[in-house]
Amino acid sequence: MGKAAINLAITVAAALAASPALASGGVPIPEPTDLTLLALGVAGVIIGRRGAKRPPPQD
Repeated sequence: MGKAAINLAITVAAALAASPALASGGVPIPEPTDLTLLALGVAGVIIGRRGAKRPPPQD
């Protein structure tokens, strides 16, 4: 799982979180859906694992 998986997770999260920008008169902003939170969590795990595999910088 590389960059493609991260891009897919971000695209899915953005598509599910998209809403019309017609908020006039104090319309409340909807809460994120469960699937959006799941996609962000998966993306975080993927990014975290990639960072853990990277060797520390040598001085």
